[in-house]
Amino acid sequence: MMQVLRYAALAAAPILAVCLAPAAHATETSLAAALQKLAPNANPQVIDLALKATDCAAANGMPPSERLAVIDYSRPSTEPRLWVFDLTQRKLLFQELVAHGKNSGDNLATRFSNKPESLESSLGLFRTMQSYDGHNGYSLRMNGLEPGTNDKALERAIVIHGASYVDSGTAGKLGRIGRSWGCPAVRKAIAKQLIDTMKNGQYVFSYYPDQQWLASSPYLKCSNARMASAARAAP
Repeated sequence: MMQVLRYAALAAAPILAVCLAPAAHATETSLAAALQKLAPNANPQVIDLALKATDCAAANGMPPSERLAVIDYSRPSTEPRLWVFDLTQRKLLFQELVAHGKNSGDNLATRFSNKPESLESSLGLFRTMQSYDGHNGYSLRMNGLEPGTNDKALERAIVIHGASYVDSGTAGKLGRIGRSWGCPAVRKAIAKQLIDTMKNGQYVFSYYPDQQWLASSPYLKCSNARMASAARAAP
């Protein structure tokens, strides 16, 4: 009898493994599907890339983030292109206009830089730091995690802040919202709430279909070697 039971258990093991594998995969992909459902106007491929980047960060020892901000600079400035998600409760917290840098473009941003005084926006994965009161009022520091792409964000004072030029009225008059010096500026009315939601160790992912960045980002082309190289290059 014991021998029969042993054989039955051995036979069941592969079946159990096959049954569990799709469930694990479903759990892995369900967050992306949930976020896409919450923000149907967002590009699902951009959300996928944002999650891929944060997954890579977590796989290489960075603390997980409860919230994620996704900025899609391929969209015009007159349309909402900033989404803030609560990853734990799977909620959409903000869907907002966001400014790009003065030298990044007019209504459409097409140029991005990591250089000080370029007045251009930066791409890639950022991790938020503490909030503070500065030249632009209540603001949020961001640490750029990608060497050569956004790692001079602190030096450049690339921060989230509120700005009066980020509103639909300006968009109606100029055909675009106002532009920053490289910061992802948001409406003043929601700036404090958004900053308080995103401060102290949350992720911000800024996207544009720049082929060089897409091919070289250590967070989008995740591997131990790439991440080790990024860590060595980090300030």
